[in-house]
Amino acid sequence: MSAALAVAAVLLVLSLLALVHRWLWVRLVRDTTRPGGAARRAGTVLAFTLPLLSLAALTAGRAGAPFPVQQAVAWPGYLWLAVLLYLSIAVLVTEPVRAVLLRRGSRRGAAAGPEPRTEDAQPQPQPEPEPQSEPRPEPQPASAGAPAAAAAAPVRPAPAGGPPPERPRDPAQPAAGPAAGAGADSAAEPDAGAGETGLSRRVFVARALAGAAAAAAAGTVGYGTYGVLRGPSVKRVRVPLAKLPRAAHGFRIAVVSDVHIGPVLGRAHTARVVEAVNGTQPDLIAIVGDLVDGDVADLGPAAEPLARLRARHGAFFVTGNHEYFSGAQQWIDHVRELGVTPLENARRALPYFDLAGVNDVQGEREGTGPDFRAALGDRDRGRAAVLMAHQPVVIHDAVRHGVDLQLSGHTHGGQLWPGEYLAGLANPTVAGLERYGDTQLYVSRGAGAWGPPVRVGAPSDITVVELASYQA
Repeated sequence: MSAALAVAAVLLVLSLLALVHRWLWVRLVRDTTRPGGAARRAGTVLAFTLPLLSLAALTAGRAGAPFPVQQAVAWPGYLWLAVLLYLSIAVLVTEPVRAVLLRRGSRRGAAAGPEPRTEDAQPQPQPEPEPQSEPRPEPQPASAGAPAAAAAAPVRPAPAGGPPPERPRDPAQPAAGPAAGAGADSAAEPDAGAGETGLSRRVFVARALAGAAAAAAAGTVGYGTYGVLRGPSVKRVRVPLAKLPRAAHGFRIAVVSDVHIGPVLGRAHTARVVEAVNGTQPDLIAIVGDLVDGDVADLGPAAEPLARLRARHGAFFVTGNHEYFSGAQQWIDHVRELGVTPLENARRALPYFDLAGVNDVQGEREGTGPDFRAALGDRDRGRAAVLMAHQPVVIHDAVRHGVDLQLSGHTHGGQLWPGEYLAGLANPTVAGLERYGDTQLYVSRGAGAWGPPVRVGAPSDITVVELASYQA
């Protein structure tokens, strides 16, 4: 049943994506380009290519594609997902503006419409009664004066039995052409002049709004990408703990989460994170999961800068859900080789408090999920306890086991606005420090990004948690 629901959910998401892309194609391509033109063909090709690249970026890793292929599709595919989000929002915002502008244009066109139609009709007045006494005019040969005669012919009454008024006015003649064309257009398409004016206004409005929406989306995504690539900022949070001894007052823990080393963020990004962490001169480093997106064989070199992490009491690591997508054990072994200590449902007694770590809940599928009893069951509750756990949702287990402070990540703070509201539906805390009973929970926004290397409204950070003693 769960497999059927998963398939149904995937089909629903794909259908929604198809509808959104169709809507954007209409607004940004069809409404702004000439049928059959190069611009429309190019826009149509992009409307099919970009979503396919996004699907390839999302599935290439789990499908076992070679790492160079993953890298090739990751940047354009993931970036398009971010652009798609903000382009959809921008176009949606312009819809009421479009309706107002076109409504005003149609009202102005209706008010000004009768006057041009009257002028166009002047060359074709209604025929008057034909006097019988006037002789039939002789046919005139084509000459330089023919246009003047042809222009004057409609206003002269025609004799009985003569040719119809349309016959003397040859559409090929320059002077007669506009009058004849106006009559034909009026018969084939009523109010053709107003129709052409309305079509021109619609194209102008469509192009202006499409350009504004595209500029807003590109600017937002560009700024969000720059924020990720320049590296995380450093935040400082002071957390008082009732059981912390006076000697530990001011103890600094550098909290690092969600680095997401992968096809997009590689060795250079890892080096920036390590440099930022070491610059805080922490007493302890806590890496709380989602360090990588891929295999050690592909990402081992990108993770090597972690060996340069420096802290007086060492660096520690717990798994996140993404480690289990590629094989958590290989990364547990590898970070140990880099000098980082994994805490697999385990506890380390430090001079002033107990540091514990639990596996991520994703490990339950492999039988290696979080085990709070193993990590905290037999400890001295008179000592302060700090818990490393990737997902904030385990806070209630931490409360039951007397944890004083839980350090988590996972949420990215929403990463892309308005994602924080969606993250809030699945997590008790999206970012920052909150209290649950006697336990405090701090959730980091993360030092990297998953999927699009873009952050909007949730800048990446490394947090220095400074422990404070009530006895100080």
